[in-house]
Amino acid sequence: MIVIPAIDLKEGKCVRLEQGLMERDTVYSDNPAAQALAWQTQGAELLHIVDLDGAFAGEPKNRAAIESIVSVLQIPTQLGGGIRDLATIEAYLGMGVGRVIIGTAAQRNPELVREACARFPGRIVVGIDAKNGMVAVQGWAEVTDVTGVDLARAISIPVIASGGVSTLKDIENLMEVESAGISGAITGKAIYSGAINLAEAITLTKKAG
Repeated sequence: MIVIPAIDLKEGKCVRLEQGLMERDTVYSDNPAAQALAWQTQGAELLHIVDLDGAFAGEPKNRAAIESIVSVLQIPTQLGGGIRDLATIEAYLGMGVGRVIIGTAAQRNPELVREACARFPGRIVVGIDAKNGMVAVQGWAEVTDVTGVDLARAISIPVIASGGVSTLKDIENLMEVESAGISGAITGKAIYSGAINLAEAITLTKKAG
C-alpha cells in the first residue's frame, strides 16, 4: 500500500475544503507546482490532483495549474474533477497526466467509463464519493439515491481509500486490510497541517512491505 498526497485546486491555488463546501476553504499554497515538488521530495510515488472548480462546473477550470504540476514532476499523477467526456480525458493524458478519475460521469454515464477504459487501458480510475453512505456528485454538491456499495458492487480491482485519513493510526488500520485490495491511501489536510508527516507515513508502509 502506498500513501498518496493530494493537491486540491481552487482558482489555481492549493486548498482544502471544510465539509466539501467551496465557500469554506483554507489556502495552503499559491504555488501548486512547488507544493507538488515538495511531496515528491518527501518520497511520494504518486500525486492525486483534484480540480475543485472543475468538479462543480462540470468542465476543466485549472488547466494551467495542472500543467505546471505535471511539467515539474518525475512521479506519476492522477487527476479528477470536471472530467465528463473523452475529449477532456484525451487532452489531460496528452498533457502528461498519468491517470484520469471519472466520478460524476461514472454514476450518470457508465458508457463513458466503458469507452474510456477501452480507448485508454490502464489509465482510467473510477472515483466514488459518498456522504452518509450515498453517492455524492458535482463536487459533493448533490447527493444521489444510490449507495456507494451498490455503485462499486463486488470488484477485484485495486481500491484507493480517501477521506478521513488524518493520523498514522488511520494508515496502519488500512494496512491491516491491504490484503482485501487496498492499494493506496490518499491524504490531504493532515499532511498540510502536520498531523501526518508524509515521509514518516511512506517509511511506515515501506517497512511493512
